[in-house]
Amino acid sequence: MDATITLTVDGRERTLTVDTRTTVLDALREHLDVTSPKKGCDHGQCGSCTVLLDGRRALPCLALAVAHDGADVTTADGLATDGELHPVARAFLDADAYQCGYCTPGQVCSAAAVLAEAGEGWPSAVTPDLDAERVTLDRSEIAERMSGNLCRCGAYANIVDAVASVAGTDGGAR
Repeated sequence: MDATITLTVDGRERTLTVDTRTTVLDALREHLDVTSPKKGCDHGQCGSCTVLLDGRRALPCLALAVAHDGADVTTADGLATDGELHPVARAFLDADAYQCGYCTPGQVCSAAAVLAEAGEGWPSAVTPDLDAERVTLDRSEIAERMSGNLCRCGAYANIVDAVASVAGTDGGAR
């Protein structure tokens, strides 16, 4: 059975007809030719497909497109403004926080969400003060929050450095 849905992808409203079993990831990649989110495991385990779905990070490989009719989807490409890289993407380049680059779009979306979540005071499993208005993003906090995004090349230390640089911290000692 098919359904017609509308998604706003990287600021552009797109209407498409999909099988009701189509995931948001497949709608993006196969129907709209948006290839920034990568299909890694297709089981929600690697984070390569991470996007911002209505402003919150999400794994589009686990989300049915019909359940998100009308949603706002931001990919790593959509984080850029006026042809300039988002500060997180720039920090990834500056910190050499990628190797093969396959996971990088998902990592960048996740890192942008980490900064927003910490800024809003959302605690993680390693946050020492659950009542703090703002969370300090030290290395353990960043690593915990980014743990849902795997990097097969092992660029984790540089990824933490990149996120810390955008957060305005040194990320603590290595």
